[in-house]
Amino acid sequence: MNKRGLVNSLKNAGFGKSIINSFSRVYREDFMLPEHGKNSYEDEAFSIGYGQTISQPYTIAFMLDLLNLNKGNRVLEIGSGSGYVLALISKIVKHSEIVGIERVKELVARSKYTLKNDKDIRIIYGNGLKEVKKLGKFDRILVSASYEVIPKDFIGSLNDEGILVMPVCQSIFQIKKVKNKLIKKEFPGFLFVPLIDAKG
Repeated sequence: MNKRGLVNSLKNAGFGKSIINSFSRVYREDFMLPEHGKNSYEDEAFSIGYGQTISQPYTIAFMLDLLNLNKGNRVLEIGSGSGYVLALISKIVKHSEIVGIERVKELVARSKYTLKNDKDIRIIYGNGLKEVKKLGKFDRILVSASYEVIPKDFIGSLNDEGILVMPVCQSIFQIKKVKNKLIKKEFPGFLFVPLIDAKG
């Protein structure tokens, strides 16, 4: 499948215009290992080394849809890996701060290089479970690896009306913070690599 085919498949799946446009404008092959380059637009996850993956496009689009991104949102991605999702988010929120946290030093260096021309994106080397509370509040938080619970610090880092999207075990959860109340929805049937914790 080529980029046009992937974009058409996401369009046919019912994703909104801003998400479709972001996939149209970002080259997935820039974020993949050379040996997988010819398969860049297949709707599959691929290894990016160090036990990590670049998620399949449908799953990414699904999570971005749940985030309900708007222009001007301050956004955090925990487990930013290759940087591909950060690039997609940047095309949607436009000229707003986007922060990625990644635990694998080599992936931090690689993604910083790939995204060096996008001045809205900042990538931090560290443990998302520890670093998140040092970074202030966010309108949207995306966690791109699975954890067994929803950490309180992730909820605490949301602005009011903020949204957290993260995998818990093999379900994706959307958590909306509305007047200090939490509204949770669960979407089962997904597969993610685990979030590396403080002992990882």
